[in-house]
Amino acid sequence: MAENNRSALAKVALGVSGGIAAYKAIEVLRGLQRAGCDVRVAMTKRACEFIQPLTFRALSGAHVVVDDYAPDNPDPIAHITFSQSVDLFVIAPATANIIAKFANGVADDFITSTYLASTAPVLVAPAMNTTMLLHPATQRNLAKLRADGVTIIEPDAGEMACGTVGPGRLSEPQQIVNAALELLKSSKKKDLSGERMLITVGATREEIDPVRFISNRSSGKMGYAIAAAARARGADVTVVAGATTAVPPEGIKLIEVRSAAQMAAAVQHEIKAATIFIGAAAVADYRPAKVAEQKIKKTDDTLTLTLERTADILSQVAASRTNGLIVIGFAAETENVVANAEQKLKSKDLDAIVANDVTRVDAGFDTPTNAVTIVTKDKVLELPLLQKTEVAHRVLDVASELRATKSR
Repeated sequence: MAENNRSALAKVALGVSGGIAAYKAIEVLRGLQRAGCDVRVAMTKRACEFIQPLTFRALSGAHVVVDDYAPDNPDPIAHITFSQSVDLFVIAPATANIIAKFANGVADDFITSTYLASTAPVLVAPAMNTTMLLHPATQRNLAKLRADGVTIIEPDAGEMACGTVGPGRLSEPQQIVNAALELLKSSKKKDLSGERMLITVGATREEIDPVRFISNRSSGKMGYAIAAAARARGADVTVVAGATTAVPPEGIKLIEVRSAAQMAAAVQHEIKAATIFIGAAAVADYRPAKVAEQKIKKTDDTLTLTLERTADILSQVAASRTNGLIVIGFAAETENVVANAEQKLKSKDLDAIVANDVTRVDAGFDTPTNAVTIVTKDKVLELPLLQKTEVAHRVLDVASELRATKSR
């Protein structure tokens, strides 16, 4: 087994409104990404006349929301999920129009609706003609936003696209990024502070001979997304990882294993210090009863393997829990998703289970998105198709709710 220590991603929503400076939002996006942030982008319809959503989609790897009623929008309540699952909402550039709407509570498009629904801090970077910026109405609106707790980045002075010289140019992208990072430091949600989270991630490999093994398609993306989100929310995170193709987040303790037996041993060793256990790994249910010492030669038309059960890590953790340990499992299903999840929740005595249909091409193994149902003893929460980073926060919201009802 190998150990190493890897800061988790902050989730930022970037709103782009319709000004000539919209192209500079690309630099804001890239700067936030370089700082380790997971960035989702929303645009006004007018912004699309200056730069296409495809550019932001290619750079962010996620759907760009312009109209939450559009047929291609994967989330029918995107203005809620988009706003309440992020750590910061940045609007760059912010036109006089969008600022006026924010200040007066107008919600007639996706970005303005998101603003009213947002529980995250808001950072606004104005960009407009000098006369528009200095108009008493705009100044009143900016004053209203400041009074509401919105952080305003003062625009730079210089020559405008229209030829006017004066204040109104969008602040330099790196200054916007720096202001965003400072705001994140002072306001990041830390509801999991004090929790010691143990998460299993990826696939196990059960050897047949020195060159062959039994495994599955798990990439580790979902588990690592949970680890990154938990670290961002203040938890001390340890990950026991099998085979993965995803990159581990920073700021975690990483223990690398191969087989189900190795994963079970690592979990048994680490669980004593944990307060929350999330079994997101796709652990093999069976392994070869006997592992050949040499490579099996291709001599016969058929090959028969005798398999034996591996340890049920999730059941073992739940059965031996102490001190208010919260246990959350994952269930990859191909049919009767909710019914099978409810049965596993009960039979394994879990606090919650996250079930997903892995037959979907847009969810499950090795995709950036997931559509899951979170089942607890009290409720069934069916989520729409979301980025795995957003699913991670929803799972952690449930963990936080469970902690509120269970003492350590």
